[in-house]
Order: sequence, then C-alpha cells, then structure tokens
Amino acid sequence: MEPSMTPNTSNANTVGAHDAKTNLGQLLDRVEHGESIVITRHGEPIARLVPFGEPIDQDKAQRAIDGILRLQKTQTLGGLSIEDLINEGREAS
Repeated sequence: MEPSMTPNTSNANTVGAHDAKTNLGQLLDRVEHGESIVITRHGEPIARLVPFGEPIDQDKAQRAIDGILRLQKTQTLGGLSIEDLINEGREAS
C-alpha cells in the first residue's frame, strides 16, 4: 500500500477506502506514531484518521466560559439595542 499525497488535505497521507479496510492495522500503527491519514472514496476525501488527542480539561473550559460571561457584563452598546444597531447597519448600506 503506497498512499499518495494530496494538496487539499493539509499534507496528510491519503488512502482509498478499500486499502484502508484491508490495511487497517498498519494504518492504526502509523496514526499511533502521529500521522494523519485521509481515507478517500472514488478520489474524494470522506474521513480522516488522526491520533487521539488529550481529553478536554473541563475545569479550564469552564473557567474560560466564566471569564467570557464576566467580560460580557462589563460591555455595553452605548445605550443602543441590538435592533437599533441592525437598523443602523441597514440604513448605512
């Protein structure tokens, strides 16, 4: 199995669906070593095998959300409503 390089898949190796099915074990070995592999059907990309990433740090994500919500409370629209801003944008165009 010799995968080819394709310009539209971020330099990932590509493999046809039939070859992927036949050689799944080899592909998983390559992915385990950091490779990303695009699986194509009739030359069209349909899936990507990528190394399993680190789990999302839920505490860190919640802190980011909380920070955004705190920031939102300090921002104003200068007394205008969203509807006013939308109408102003429509009038300007």
